[in-house]
Amino acid sequence: MKNKITYILASAIIFSSCDVLNEAAQQAENIVNSNNNNTETQNPLTNAEVISGLREALNIGIENSVKSTSVVDGFMNNSEIRLPFPPDAEKVKEKALDFGLDNQVDKFETTLNRAAEEASKEALPIFINAIKNMTVQDGFAILNGGNGAATEYLKNQTRAQLKEAFMPKVKDAISKVKLTDYWNPIISKYNTYAKLRGLDEVNPDLDEFVTEKAIDGLFHMVKKEEDKIRLDPMARVTDLLNRVFGSLNN
Repeated sequence: MKNKITYILASAIIFSSCDVLNEAAQQAENIVNSNNNNTETQNPLTNAEVISGLREALNIGIENSVKSTSVVDGFMNNSEIRLPFPPDAEKVKEKALDFGLDNQVDKFETTLNRAAEEASKEALPIFINAIKNMTVQDGFAILNGGNGAATEYLKNQTRAQLKEAFMPKVKDAISKVKLTDYWNPIISKYNTYAKLRGLDEVNPDLDEFVTEKAIDGLFHMVKKEEDKIRLDPMARVTDLLNRVFGSLNN
């Protein structure tokens, strides 16, 4: 009986101690969190930190995006940005398949994407220049602008320059990958068919189509990189990125 009482008393002391320890641990955690919050409040982000952090984030984003799109299959094997058959020539594709030109259609779509991959190599210096010219006002607008804000900034600053730089590259790429070798038989066959049936002939501007789609695909990838840094702390690979984008969570 005496041993039983001793056991009960010991158990009570142990459980009571656990409660005390848990309470102490919780209090310690609250103090740490409070100190962290106070530190953030006492040391707000400076203009220089915001600009440097955003430039760093954008540089990471554009480098990863250009690297992933400007290689063989960078567009072709990415379902999110893969160039399709030109929409205004979709009926040409359907009829070409009816004519048994499956191989030519496949090769044509592949070479469309090869041209976009070649053109994407021109983007990096244009992006870098826009990032260098970012103002403090731009920086805070981007930081607080939500998902895609940095990408929209780049679009506004660079789209016209990208198109100007991409167009000759696309023309060269179209020649290099012999796009017209696969396109001409398809369009010739269709337009002959169209004439016989009194339909309108089709002749889309392939240079324009590839250029616009290449730019759209590139910005799509930049936005993915930007949103990753905004939303995923693990993607913030430096202390500065953690401080700048972590401030949005406080």
